[in-house]
Amino acid sequence: MVQSYLRHGPTEAFGLVCSSSSNSQYDGKLAYVPALEDVLVWDVKKGQMLAMWHETGHRAEVTSILRSPQKDVFAVGYADGSIRLWSASSTSVIATFNGHKKAVTALAFDETGTRLASGSQDTDLILWDVVGESGLYRLRGHRDQITAIRFVRPAAQSAPSTSAGTTPGYLLTSSKDTFLKIWDLQTQHCIQTVVAHRSEVWTMDLNPEHDLVFTGSGEGELKAWRIDHEALARGLGETETGEVTKFVLPVTTLPLASSHRVAQITFHPHQPYLAVQSHDKSVEVFRIRTEEEVKKKQARRRRRAKEKELEKKGKKKGDDAEADVQVDAKHDENSVELADLFTPYLIVRASGKIRSFDFGDEEASGKGNTHLFVALSTNALEVYSIPPPTKAKDAAPEATRIFSVDLPGHRTDVRTLCLSSDDALLASASNGSLKIWNMKTTACIRTMDCGYAICSTFLPGDRQVAVGTKSGEILIYDIASSSLVNTIQAHSATVWSIHVRPDEQGLVSGSADQDVKFWEFERKPANSDNPRSANLLTLVHVRTLKMTDDVLSVRISPNGKLLAVALLDSTVKVFYHDTLKFFLSLYGHKLPVLSMDISGDSKLIVTCSADKNVKIWGLDFGDCHKSIFAHDESVMQVAFERNDTREGDTKASHYFWTVGKDKLLKYWDGDKFENIQKLEGHHGEVWALAVSHHGKFVVTGSHDKSIRVWEKLDEPLFLEEERERELEAIYETGIADSLNNTDAAIGSGAPDAHPGAADTGGAETTAVTKQTTETLMAGERIMEALELADTELETFREYEDARAKGGLAEGVAPPPRNPTLAAYDVSPEEYVLRVVERVQSTALYDALLVLPFGKVVSLMRYLNHWAQKEWNIVLTSRIIFFLLKTHHHQIVANRVMRTALIPLRRNLREGLRRQKDTIGYNLAALRFIQRQTDAKRTAEFYEEEEDLTEEKVREKIAEGKKRKRVSIKA
Repeated sequence: MVQSYLRHGPTEAFGLVCSSSSNSQYDGKLAYVPALEDVLVWDVKKGQMLAMWHETGHRAEVTSILRSPQKDVFAVGYADGSIRLWSASSTSVIATFNGHKKAVTALAFDETGTRLASGSQDTDLILWDVVGESGLYRLRGHRDQITAIRFVRPAAQSAPSTSAGTTPGYLLTSSKDTFLKIWDLQTQHCIQTVVAHRSEVWTMDLNPEHDLVFTGSGEGELKAWRIDHEALARGLGETETGEVTKFVLPVTTLPLASSHRVAQITFHPHQPYLAVQSHDKSVEVFRIRTEEEVKKKQARRRRRAKEKELEKKGKKKGDDAEADVQVDAKHDENSVELADLFTPYLIVRASGKIRSFDFGDEEASGKGNTHLFVALSTNALEVYSIPPPTKAKDAAPEATRIFSVDLPGHRTDVRTLCLSSDDALLASASNGSLKIWNMKTTACIRTMDCGYAICSTFLPGDRQVAVGTKSGEILIYDIASSSLVNTIQAHSATVWSIHVRPDEQGLVSGSADQDVKFWEFERKPANSDNPRSANLLTLVHVRTLKMTDDVLSVRISPNGKLLAVALLDSTVKVFYHDTLKFFLSLYGHKLPVLSMDISGDSKLIVTCSADKNVKIWGLDFGDCHKSIFAHDESVMQVAFERNDTREGDTKASHYFWTVGKDKLLKYWDGDKFENIQKLEGHHGEVWALAVSHHGKFVVTGSHDKSIRVWEKLDEPLFLEEERERELEAIYETGIADSLNNTDAAIGSGAPDAHPGAADTGGAETTAVTKQTTETLMAGERIMEALELADTELETFREYEDARAKGGLAEGVAPPPRNPTLAAYDVSPEEYVLRVVERVQSTALYDALLVLPFGKVVSLMRYLNHWAQKEWNIVLTSRIIFFLLKTHHHQIVANRVMRTALIPLRRNLREGLRRQKDTIGYNLAALRFIQRQTDAKRTAEFYEEEEDLTEEKVREKIAEGKKRKRVSIKA
């Protein structure tokens, strides 16, 4: 019989406040931050996580977050090139856009939130229609990763436009190829390219008036540019000198306090502030002064200079001095420089390296203070308050930290994990802190300071945790009081491993000072006055075993007879535990053994090493049963699965777990030497592993600062099926990738682009398509539906023909319906429509591209039927338009299609006309209702005062025009 195993599956990751993969957004109360593959919503004041936006099965990291002008919608870009629109209120995905081949690095919404522009590492810029959920076009021209995008709204046209539609506007993009480009969205072309800096342009922002652009470079330069709106309104042309008109003109360079890379520039949406981050740990805030302020200040300065000069000359201040000052003022009237408008105001210094920052909404912050939200690379969030400018000369303004969220996660890598004996608590330690987590709620319940932790274990009784540090100390913490109760200077170098004896009377520690030390527990009451108080354990050193090399790992076998010690010389030495006599030497690894574990029946020992191999040895003779190439990088930890002790006499498990620097967790069968399951989830090397004492789950901790729990499910797993599944996945991604590698010239996918690839030209504007496994499967489903419906219609047609010719007797029953159609009780045409409607609108075009031309011809017949019956006219029109555009050449060359297209044209026009009439009627009705309510409200407004003369009414009306009225748009 084929052996089956139980599958393990991921549950939520915890220990993350925010990851440094993406920027963050803040609205004055809530912060929307990336957490590897999820987005977390934090209430920064309470330090509470309100929501986690997680899509099951999606593993790519979040690389960009942007809030739409329609406040509930967020666009989130991922490392696999996909963009998802999330609804904040329902925490669900509204639409998924696939178009980029690499990580999405920049996003921008237009003012209404109906169009979204996205830029990526693959150098492409794509415009998406948010309402129609489709890609409009792809713009190509940059030669490297796009770093920022902004929509430029055209200055209000004075002449009324003849077309009813809005003007498409302009788009401004910056990239690591040092260019700043401006694109005209009407013609879909780049109309000007500016070499903005000598090195990469890392960031860009537009001021709220849309006439100034600031760019920041990798060399710490901050430049200002002016957008010439009049030239934009005139369009491309020639100047008197015969040059092409320039739309973006250089103005000046602003001085910054530091010359590091300018990582982010942000204008405050409605306060006169500009914030620039160029240093790792600080944000400079500039105040934008009005021209009057600058002129006053200049006049004051001149007056002061004059006074000083007069004092020097010893003259009394006379009328001639006054006249001089006035002359000077006239002389300097027009010389307000841009650099004078932006004055350094204050510097916000954060407690760690800043990943991104954002301004909060004013309404929320109150007291005239402005909130600056900062997301740190060290897994923490902070909010600073910037005071409004005061008239007082003495005190320089200072930013104060008002909120911070840092307790629910470690600042640095999680280096070690251990579980309490009942699996209720988890201890995790990193360089600087030890945290205790409740495994049921995954809440952090205790945080204690510690040194650089390397290994840890719960002590018997689960009241204390022992931590081995890099400096050679063993620290003992009491969980209840969350305090350090004992510091033992155990070794003179790093404590690499500690292991509690199976009889729970002591523990053994191994260190880089070449000693293995044995310790016994001594129990003493926590409170000497109260004999009933809980016992605290302390360690008493009993004996030492000196080794020839650094000790990397120690283990005592569960029967207490043997002690295994892994050394830096890549061998493992096994001793008798009681007499410390030498028993076996296990050699075979090419690099040091980093961790090992002994099975519950003390028969097997499994060792994992930096040479990427795992070896399984028998403990009776020290023979190597099997050497397995387990991971693509060093294998960091290994542990046997524990059996559920509550299930009585079950045989000790020989299944074990390994984690490696290749970000994977793997589950193995130690008797058959098979890999049972490979679990992906972490985004950084996995340092730590802890296995449940009841065999219910396993916990891993990683360089990405997240802690993940993998639970055992009731679902059986068969090795054959698992291998087939893996091969299929590789094959499917291969197909999609090969389909996507078409016309790839301009900038050819940047970061690793081939040097010759960028010169071969290529279209500047192309369609937005990207095949994924989902679109391929959707295409296959449509093809299957078409085949099923075609055969069904064909069989019935044959039956009808035979009856008409009289070849069939009267009593012959019609052929049976297709079981699928009979089950849904639909006609073949309806069934095809159902299948097409089920395809997500974002994936529809890509799915239609999969259809061969024969199927397209057959789909046209169904489209005709749908148009005639007026089923889902919008979808029908979209499909027809797309198919005609795509297959234009074949359709023109092929006479077959005429028969289908002519009736289709007639039916579609009819259907669309009726739809248009309905919409027109409804619009007229809505406008009528609007006019009524306006009239009613205006009437109410004036009825309050009775005796009005005509002049007064006129005045009132004029006033009413000044008053702000809320207009309701239909």
